[in-house]
Amino acid sequence: MSRQFLSADHYRSPDAAERERAIYAPHFWHPLVPLSSLPEGSALALELLDLPLLLSHPPGGPPQVFLNRCPHRGVALLSPAAEAQACRRLVCPYHGWTYGLDGLLRAAAREGEFAGAFSRQDWPLVALASAVRGSMLWVAVGPDPLPLEQQLDLMEQELGAELERPRVLLASLERELACNWKIAHDNTLDDYHVAIAHPTTLHRQQGPVRHYRHRFAMHTNLLATPVVNPGQSGSGAKEFLTFGAPPWIHWLVWPDGRLALISFPPLDPGRCRLQVWLLGDPSQQPRGQEWIEELGNFLEEDRVLVEAAQRGYSSGLTPGPAHRLEARILHQQALYARIMGLVEPPAPSASA
Repeated sequence: MSRQFLSADHYRSPDAAERERAIYAPHFWHPLVPLSSLPEGSALALELLDLPLLLSHPPGGPPQVFLNRCPHRGVALLSPAAEAQACRRLVCPYHGWTYGLDGLLRAAAREGEFAGAFSRQDWPLVALASAVRGSMLWVAVGPDPLPLEQQLDLMEQELGAELERPRVLLASLERELACNWKIAHDNTLDDYHVAIAHPTTLHRQQGPVRHYRHRFAMHTNLLATPVVNPGQSGSGAKEFLTFGAPPWIHWLVWPDGRLALISFPPLDPGRCRLQVWLLGDPSQQPRGQEWIEELGNFLEEDRVLVEAAQRGYSSGLTPGPAHRLEARILHQQALYARIMGLVEPPAPSASA
């Protein structure tokens, strides 16, 4: 049986978007910020999938993620910001309830005057499951997510301990895309378009198609291409690794230890957010801006394509046949179909 792409309805339907929020997103973990951007003794507010989140890093303890709402009357304790702020406590601007960075209530204004019994220990912030992997802080928005090591299965296999090599944020970029997140995710998995759409940018990094190496695991897939240094033979080349993973993330890994995490969290059926974090050794920071601009060049080329594709899908397109270099798209779409309970063709089988 030939494998086909998901139908266009999944890329434009408000009902599909609602079901993704209820079923698909809670199944997985989501990257939030590099650990280096949330030092001990700081806090940061941001939003993910319309959830107001409060990230904190208590001194001497692990980072934590809470709902950014005071349990008393729901007001946010911090306003969203671009950078974490140093703080020792979190004070609700409405009634002055004061929390430690561990999420425990430390004081409430005039707390001897509540109607009925009042105990601080009964009113902690609502915590969400969080974890640190690949120098990033992750959060689970559902009660029973897939284990993070399974979500990143092929990365764990290919990189091993290298995945946990400590890295700091070198540079980042963020922009809004006028397309469904699946259009953007598919495009980044599309090895068929690179030589045509990115001849002077990404194609120079990935090289000729004849050198492509693919792998497929249960949740993650890989395109590996050789990186040949001057005077080095092809057989001794190291590899540039491009991983695609659920729910809508991608990892680029260079031989020099740099790692870029790309994410496309949805905003609504016709829009998503592009987030890029470039991580590496502190010694690489002087080149961080140069490297993020290089990434931004081919991502801008992709922006034009994915926004055009969204218009095409919205016009009633029936997608054409899948090329062999689009197998990674089919792999992630089949995973999506299984989790969403859709009847879709099977994905490529796992291979070494």
